[in-house]
Amino acid sequence: MRFDVITLFPELFAPFLTSGVTRRAYESGLVEVKLWNPRDFAEGNYRRVDDRSFGGGPGMVMMAEPLARCLEAIRTGRAEPAGQQAPVVLFSPIGRALDHGGVAAWSASAGAVLICGRYEGLDQRFINTYVDQQLSLGDFVLSGGEIAAMALLDAVARLQPGVLNDESSHQFDSFNPALDGLLDCPHYTRPETWRGQTAPDMLVSGNHGHIERWRREQRLALTRQHRPELLDKAREAGSLTAADEAFLRDLPAKKASQP
Repeated sequence: MRFDVITLFPELFAPFLTSGVTRRAYESGLVEVKLWNPRDFAEGNYRRVDDRSFGGGPGMVMMAEPLARCLEAIRTGRAEPAGQQAPVVLFSPIGRALDHGGVAAWSASAGAVLICGRYEGLDQRFINTYVDQQLSLGDFVLSGGEIAAMALLDAVARLQPGVLNDESSHQFDSFNPALDGLLDCPHYTRPETWRGQTAPDMLVSGNHGHIERWRREQRLALTRQHRPELLDKAREAGSLTAADEAFLRDLPAKKASQP
């Protein structure tokens, strides 16, 4: 898959693409990332890409023409047949919140053109003409779309085969359908006792059946405590067993471990 990223700050991506376990996806070409600076497509000695907003007000607005030229160069480079062009995605507060389902869909796609806005945003005429989808990381505002683009790329990369050390690792992530969309359970490692705190006896018992049930109960407890709406979705999907429901009914008498 290929992601073309339009950004005024391509240098921000260099350490991201060459660090951590997900670098395997980028170095191997499983996830191809190409960076494009709209300044390279702007006119004049100053390569201006922004201007004052019509109607006044603080901040600057990214101009439509340099962005359009940049996108046209990307289209030429991708050489996609008409009607099969990669979607153009803008990171924006009005966009649909990115979630596990969305990431899974992108991880199985051919990629996209990602636009990282800056300043007060983009000229709306460019959005109306070219943008197919808008995405958001949540109800807050960033200085630009680069962090959001990295978040999407990272989430997509770790789902590619051979990227994680253990192929099954991502199946135990929070929100994964393999866990019925629940939060993941707490995890512990050596030493068994650390600063007076001891790892749960169940985890060091060696009884794998009991360990799996403990982990399931912790996922249920943490999900009800922190994201109860996820439990409602699991119920609607028929994912909770009779044993799960019995545990949840008795939960006030139990105490979940803290992650």
